[in-house]
Amino acid sequence: MLGHPIGHSRSPALHNAAYARLGLSYLYSAIDTEVSDLEPLLARVRAERNWYGLSVTMPLKTAVLPLLDAVDPAAARLGAVNTVVVDRSDPGRQRLVGHNTDVAGIVNALRVAGIGRAPRSAVLGGGGTAVSAVAALKELGAPAADIFIRGVGSPQRSGTVQALDAGAAVGLDCQVRRWEGAAAALSSYDVVISTLPPRAADPLAGLVPPSSLVGKLLLDVAYDPWPSALAARWQGSGGTIVPGIEMLLYQGVEQVRLFTDEHVLITADVINVMCDALGVARR
Repeated sequence: MLGHPIGHSRSPALHNAAYARLGLSYLYSAIDTEVSDLEPLLARVRAERNWYGLSVTMPLKTAVLPLLDAVDPAAARLGAVNTVVVDRSDPGRQRLVGHNTDVAGIVNALRVAGIGRAPRSAVLGGGGTAVSAVAALKELGAPAADIFIRGVGSPQRSGTVQALDAGAAVGLDCQVRRWEGAAAALSSYDVVISTLPPRAADPLAGLVPPSSLVGKLLLDVAYDPWPSALAARWQGSGGTIVPGIEMLLYQGVEQVRLFTDEHVLITADVINVMCDALGVARR
């Protein structure tokens, strides 16, 4: 797994539990990697013959794209990759192929939580994970999504927002909203997805009006610490919180399929040991 910072990641425990259950001698570890480190590390992966794939997290989800040999069409459309598969089909050369499993992670986490049809939706943040959130909301039947961006002073600057471009790519009507209006607006949505780093959404918690959030879902992709301040406030107002670790679980299941060349059946038993590794309820 590549990214920075990465010390908090639960992905090694998740993946290693799955491979042990499958009887595979895979070793999955976290490698702290900044953008400047990425190209030489991928050169090493190409040169060596013992890599099956890489998980890619922030700030590398878009930076990795021009360094790959190919990108799955869905990931290419979104312009964000969180998974790189080592393709050995050509004996003379290893190819690196990008995929995006974050979308499946968000979709499945929200479905399990009971998301309704055509949800009124908002996304906090506009970067690589927000891109996947927009695509997931489209798949879940959302008619539109509002995107609240820190540091954007006016909607006229919205052209720099990756998530807005993703909305156009998947056919979801997205509008950029000022961050200053987020707290007051959150209770008007059926589902809110925070794609911000740990603690970045905390300042919103004390600003959310004390209205009932019964029937409203909040997915906070940051799972450490948990609950986040925003999630605690949401739950305290009667809303349903979806831990980011649920997204981590479901996107990890898809990564295991890709890293094992889809030749291995990912049974409920495998998913359950992955749940055990994360300390969440079995499915």
